Amino acid sequence: MTKKCLGCGITLQSINKLGLGYCPKNISEALYCERCFKIIHYNKIDVATLPKDSNKIISIVNKKALYTFFLIDFLNINSEIISKFKEITTPKTLIISKCDVIPKSIKLSKISNYLQKEYDIADNILFISSKKAKNLSRIVNILEKEKVKTAYIMGFTNAGKSTLINALYEKYTSYKSRITTSLIPNTTLDFINVNINDDLTLVDTPGFILNNSFYQTDDISLIKRIEPKNYLKPITYQCNKLMYLNIEDKIFLKINSKSNSLTFYLSNELKIKKSFKSSIKDFNLKLEIDDNSDIIIKGLGFINVKKATIVEIMLEGPEIIEVRKSIFEDDKGK
Repeated sequence: MTKKCLGCGITLQSINKLGLGYCPKNISEALYCERCFKIIHYNKIDVATLPKDSNKIISIVNKKALYTFFLIDFLNINSEIISKFKEITTPKTLIISKCDVIPKSIKLSKISNYLQKEYDIADNILFISSKKAKNLSRIVNILEKEKVKTAYIMGFTNAGKSTLINALYEKYTSYKSRITTSLIPNTTLDFINVNINDDLTLVDTPGFILNNSFYQTDDISLIKRIEPKNYLKPITYQCNKLMYLNIEDKIFLKINSKSNSLTFYLSNELKIKKSFKSSIKDFNLKLEIDDNSDIIIKGLGFINVKKATIVEIMLEGPEIIEVRKSIFEDDKGK
C-alpha cells in the first residue's frame, strides 16, 4: 500500500535517497518526505521537477468534472495564465489571491469588471487574502451553495494555493499537520486531498510554470524579493528622452517621449535605478504604447505608462513582455 507525503503529495519511498518522496523513517509512521521536512523545519532550498505536466493535470481535472478554484496573483495577471484558466471546463471561480498587497486606493470591483471585459471572463471572480483570512468563508459558502463535496485548488506556482488550503484547514479544523508552503517553485508535486470538514475535501494540485518568466526556478534570492511582503507602494517616475530605467540589472528601458509618467507595480524590495546615461547600445525590443497602458513583465509585475510613446527595452527573452490596456483604465493610470 502506497502512502503520500502530506506536504507535497508525492508517493513516499525509502529506496532512492536522491529520488522524489524519499523518507529515511518508517513510511507507515511518516507524514512528510525528507524534502518537505527540510523545507518546513530548516527552510532548505530544494527545487524539484514536476512529475506531471500541465496538460495532464488539466486533463485529470476536466475528466473529474469537479468544482475548481483557480488562483492568480494580482501582479501576475497575463494572457498565458488566463488562457490556462480557460482550458478548465469544469464549473469554476477565478480567485485573485494575496489581495492584501493591492493598494487600498484601488477598488477591487473595478479590477473585477476590467478582467471580465478585457479577458472575456464570465465566471465568478473572488478576491482573497489567506494571510489575513479575508473572504475565506466565501469559498466554503460557494461550495455549500453548489452542493459540492470535493473541489480542486489550481493555479501557477506561488499563486498561494497551498497557503489558502492551510488557512482553511486552520479555520475549520483542529488538525495540526499542514501542506508544505514556500516560495520554491514546484513545492507541491502531486495531488493532495485535504479534508476541511466531514463534508468537504479540497484537492491541492501541482502549480503550473510560466513558459517564459523574469526569473529562473533556481534563482531563489530573486524569487524571495519578487514576493511583496505588505501593501504595494507603486513608484512613479517622471521620464523624458534622456532618462533610462533599470530593473535589477536585468531589464533596461528607454522612453522616447518629451515627458511621460511611468508607475511601477512591483515588489518594493526590487531594485529600480534611473540614470541619464546607459551602457546599453542596442535595445532588442521596441513597443508602441497607447495612452494609459500596462507593460506586463511575466513573473514580476507591470508598469503603467500614462501617455502614448515608444518604449525600447533590453532584456533576455523579450517574450516575457506583453502590453494591455491599463488595468486601471477608468482611473487614468492611478
